[in-house]
Amino acid sequence: MGKRAAGILMPISSLPSDYGIGCFSKSAYEFVDWLKEAGQTYWQILPLGPTSYGDSPYQSFSTFAGNPYFIDLDTLVEEGVLDKKDCEKVNWGKKPDEVDYEKIYKGRYPLLRKAYENSDISKNPDYQKFVAENSWWLSDYALFMAVKDRFEGVEWTKWAEDIRLRWNNAMDYYREELYFDIEFQQYMQFKFYEQWMKLKSYANSKGIQIIGDIPIYVAMDSADAWAHPELFQLDQDNVPLAVAGCPPDGFSATGQLWGNPLYRWDYHRNTGYQWWISRMSYCFRLYDVVRIDHFRGFDEYFSIPYGDKDARGGHWEKGPGIDLFRKIEQALGWKQVIAEDLGYMTDSVRHLVYESGFPGMKVLEFAFDSRDSGCASDYLPHNYPENCVAYTGTHDNETIVGWWRSITAAERKLARDYLCDHATPEEELYKCFISLIMRSAARVCVIPMQDYMGLDNRFRMNKPSTVGTNWKWRIKKRDLTKKLQKEIYDVTLRYGRKNWD
Repeated sequence: MGKRAAGILMPISSLPSDYGIGCFSKSAYEFVDWLKEAGQTYWQILPLGPTSYGDSPYQSFSTFAGNPYFIDLDTLVEEGVLDKKDCEKVNWGKKPDEVDYEKIYKGRYPLLRKAYENSDISKNPDYQKFVAENSWWLSDYALFMAVKDRFEGVEWTKWAEDIRLRWNNAMDYYREELYFDIEFQQYMQFKFYEQWMKLKSYANSKGIQIIGDIPIYVAMDSADAWAHPELFQLDQDNVPLAVAGCPPDGFSATGQLWGNPLYRWDYHRNTGYQWWISRMSYCFRLYDVVRIDHFRGFDEYFSIPYGDKDARGGHWEKGPGIDLFRKIEQALGWKQVIAEDLGYMTDSVRHLVYESGFPGMKVLEFAFDSRDSGCASDYLPHNYPENCVAYTGTHDNETIVGWWRSITAAERKLARDYLCDHATPEEELYKCFISLIMRSAARVCVIPMQDYMGLDNRFRMNKPSTVGTNWKWRIKKRDLTKKLQKEIYDVTLRYGRKNWD
């Protein structure tokens, strides 16, 4: 991330598609072309993992697997393993700008199963190679998902004791009993990987780098926690001792209770952080740049007793610090990482980010919002260091239009004073905020697509600690206009962020 550059934040799920959710379809390739013509260098896409209850990509069934929802069905039709008419018969939902996850779940998996059954995949040498090279995570994941389906989707902590605790006889029984279900899971991962790497390669050929996200934590209901309980703070029955979250702040009086199992950092240290090295190595096969969510958790992490109803009873514990990243660098060499260092920053967190050499993040909304418990001056654009990535907001924040409407009159005056602009009509003000961070010293600026479009909070991606209304927004094909593209190109060029021909 050496030159001044710009990018757009929009997850794969938000792409236009005929089948209810964005995927690795023709629309994705067209969007790459659109980004290039808009003068962009980066496309930030959020995590690609399979989603569980709540549809959050940050609560995935696996830290390594890909989301089968993103497999392009039209490509499978072209391969002759699916019939176009079968795809068109499915009810994908009525709104082209919204994902209906229930309909996606009910509609997609039967089609993917049909594609698998028509594929004769076991004889495909590329498939065989993929399974062999990825067996270190794939075999556990495929078995996990097959057993989960057998137990009607309940979390693994409620499975029968023999398979819950991975007794050898139970593992052998289910591997035989669910052979074709396991192979189906492997088939979906193969197709996901094949299609994604083709799309990523295309993006790279057009000068677009992919920023992927990884959550610091894994979900409790995941193949990772089931297959490797030794990595986490679990008791002898694999019940968590404590879980992750965030303390109360200006946005939440009771804090955030995420519920993820916490790492047993002494175990990771004693094994030379091998699991983390494997995780990061795999991430850099999928992405060019990796944004690590909740980076401060490596300095200190918030530990909440298991069973608590909210985060108020939690306390801070010491994390692995710079030792983890030194070991990763020794194993993999220097890699492009963005440290998500938002929220309450202590001197030790600041020092960790500095020691790592990774760019941190700056979010404009936090500069003028009294609800933020961090240091507001850190987020004023004139204070941005070169080595950072600046955002108007992230997937977890209000849109810039929605945020403007939600802050107080005094905060709006403060923002207008900072802009030296009391004249621009409110409906146009979002463009001023985008320009404000684009002309900062920050080496990279990433703008959520909703902010470029001037959309309000109805189109917000995620509201933390809520379930049922998140991760739904999709862009319509007609919204990707030449006019919008030119506006983005012009602001990118104006502030020296178009760095290729």
